[in-house]
Amino acid sequence: MGSEEQTDQENIEQPAVETEESIVGEIVEDALKDEAEGETAASEEVDLQAALDAATTRADENWEKLLLAKAEVENIRRRTQKDIEKAHRFSVEKFAKEMLPVVDSLEMGLASVDAAEGDVVAIKEGMELTHKQLLASLEKSGVKQINPEGESFNPDLHQAISMVPSPDHEPNTVIQVFQKGYTLNERLLRPAMVIVSQPQAPTETKKIDEQA
Repeated sequence: MGSEEQTDQENIEQPAVETEESIVGEIVEDALKDEAEGETAASEEVDLQAALDAATTRADENWEKLLLAKAEVENIRRRTQKDIEKAHRFSVEKFAKEMLPVVDSLEMGLASVDAAEGDVVAIKEGMELTHKQLLASLEKSGVKQINPEGESFNPDLHQAISMVPSPDHEPNTVIQVFQKGYTLNERLLRPAMVIVSQPQAPTETKKIDEQA
């Protein structure tokens, strides 16, 4: 009897021990799992904070770069504005320097009129020299004279003030320049005022008109 009761008791205690060990194992496993999850969460929190700090640093650096670029653009704009204003103020400086010798020649010519004692030839030569000097100075600044006498009429450069018959010229030929024109760097400043030859009426037509 005693042996059978002991066996039954062992049979009863064995599942209980196994159940207890199972529960303890589950508790330990859950504890380890919670600890691991806590460590993972802490690690993720640290990673997020590091990423946030890095992003904040990059944002600050980019903001500084933006401020520097904006300041540089503003400096360039101011320098450009000053250069434009300076160019406007002194745009005729080169032309003015070219005109100064012409003024000097005119002043010397006027001063020599009294000493010439009525020498018209000397005065004319002085005026011609000054005229050539003036045209040369104008050409250096891009201003060219239009003197189309003997050339074909060009409506882009010439303005006809009259048309006359001329047996010595082809039709639409400039036979006289009333006022010379000028261009500035190939752009028309003033057209040449000209007289142009027109086609003559046929001889037979003239005879018919005379008979009529």
